[in-house]
Amino acid sequence: MSAKALTIGIDIGTTAVKAVAADEDGQVTARVRIPHRLRVPAPNRLEHDADEAWRHGPAHALKALADLCRPDAAAVAVTAMVPSLTAVDDDGRPLTPGLLYGDVRGHSATGPDTTFLSGEAVEFLRWTAGEAPGAHGYWPAMAVANHALAGEAMIDNSTASTAYPLFDGTGWSETVCADCGASPAAMPRVETTGAAAGRVRDSDCALGVGAVDAVCEQLVAGADQDGDVLVLCGTTLIVWVTSGEFREVPGLWTLPHTAAGKLQIGGPSNAGGLFLGWVDRLVGPAGDVDPGRVPVWSPYLRGERVPLHDPDRRGVLDGLDLTHDGASVRRAAFEASGFVVRQIIEMSGARATRIVATGGGTRVAPWMQAIADATGLPVSVSGVAEGAALGAAYLGRMAAGLESSVSDAARWASVDRVVDPDPAWTNAVGDRYARFLELATAGAPNA
Repeated sequence: MSAKALTIGIDIGTTAVKAVAADEDGQVTARVRIPHRLRVPAPNRLEHDADEAWRHGPAHALKALADLCRPDAAAVAVTAMVPSLTAVDDDGRPLTPGLLYGDVRGHSATGPDTTFLSGEAVEFLRWTAGEAPGAHGYWPAMAVANHALAGEAMIDNSTASTAYPLFDGTGWSETVCADCGASPAAMPRVETTGAAAGRVRDSDCALGVGAVDAVCEQLVAGADQDGDVLVLCGTTLIVWVTSGEFREVPGLWTLPHTAAGKLQIGGPSNAGGLFLGWVDRLVGPAGDVDPGRVPVWSPYLRGERVPLHDPDRRGVLDGLDLTHDGASVRRAAFEASGFVVRQIIEMSGARATRIVATGGGTRVAPWMQAIADATGLPVSVSGVAEGAALGAAYLGRMAAGLESSVSDAARWASVDRVVDPDPAWTNAVGDRYARFLELATAGAPNA
């Protein structure tokens, strides 16, 4: 098989399935985007039509690439957000809503926790098994997609690990499954990231084992040195501060980095594209803004994850007066996202020298500028916005036997441009950040 063979990465996101075909150097030769609906039936619920988004979306994305590259593709690998879950029938067709991260149906009776993903997967299984008792399977998004593409109800070990204690590191817990009304046999097969797990239907293309979307983004972002801060600008805002030493910080997560000997400190926030898109629809057309005339958003329309771990928080727009217009309210929203990045950096206690931004939000220039202004750090914007899909395409190369190590994925990192902080905004932004922190404290329990 030629080392020049293309591989395909498919990323199931919150608002769309993104897919790219990449060559051995990480150059994207084709890309597609298949939008799907994000359903918010209540303020504390977030779900997909799992048949539309997880089953048909990836299949349509692969089909859309077929004329350009699929005949030459050596492998396909899927990545997705976590946690997620639906019940499926014998043919892998979803029977229940596709539950998504942060949905109230993932909260335990004792309320939210600050541990990694807070056991959401356990409560998702409990609710889903109650809605569809005796279903053929209870699968997250990746398993639904892999079954649709290749008949393999499979997820990777990193996705499975986010379901702890449902998955205990060696297998699905019979005790926890039974407590939720299910059995290990109904859960998807778990394989090692980068392995080959089957063949795509009606082709010679290997099905590679992917990874969690944030892991795939990190593989090809190039934020591997102490002082690098990886900011994933998607529907969810995810911030990881790279550090060479272990730090345990209340409210933040500390996890292994994909780079050897490194750790990452931070986690996901709701101050990302879901919040910013809502503001954009609310305020109308953009325009010029006076640096000194911007209110302050507390951007938690559906609660907050890291660092507050408070699902009951709601949004606040502070300091609004008659001189403000839609443009200033929009800028305030972008700043709020940047303030969350700054807050996590400062809480981490690690040195930060630059931000590496990736994800679809990198195409929004005012967002990138606001992150630079809010943090005082230069923002290196990734050359490929579909970072998770690109990382999955690299894992596809491993499955096809074209690569032997995930560490070599760093060669695919590229920078489109660098956005520097604007000195004209420094003082005013600093004052607003102080107010942002006051609002966060004022909204804390027992404050």
